[in-house]
Amino acid sequence: MNIVLYEPEMPANTGNIGRTCVATNTRLHLIEPLGFKLSEKHLVRAGLDYWDKLDVTVYSDFADFLKRNPGAKLYMATTKAPAVYTDVKYEPDCYLMFGPESRGIPEEILVEYQETCVRIPMWGDIRSLNLSNSVAVLLYEALRQNGFEKMTMEGHLHRLEWKE
Repeated sequence: MNIVLYEPEMPANTGNIGRTCVATNTRLHLIEPLGFKLSEKHLVRAGLDYWDKLDVTVYSDFADFLKRNPGAKLYMATTKAPAVYTDVKYEPDCYLMFGPESRGIPEEILVEYQETCVRIPMWGDIRSLNLSNSVAVLLYEALRQNGFEKMTMEGHLHRLEWKE
């Protein structure tokens, strides 16, 4: 799986997303300009000690991303989409793209990907979910649809046994 952040603005969100990517063996793609430096303490703090394990690539702009990932199957997360994220069948190597926290993916990009735009349902007049939460919602749905391939599927208590 692949997560694409188009011009992310908040280092803590990107750090949280990076940690989620490490926990799910997902590649992170960052499209500049970024609203922070990759060495920023809030980014590193949110990613905890996982940031050095992250498979991350930075691109100068969206055209650079497309050039370096030819044929990428892109799903665009946007509040403007008519389709709900659970209505889509995600391929194991797809790219889930999210826009900047303050404005989302620009409409000039969205119109080129109308068939693969998806939304997360929300109640009332809420503008959007937090970016790192949105990434987790879509990513885990895509992983679920693909059988959580190679992920740890069970845990074990250390001192107690589960009762049947």
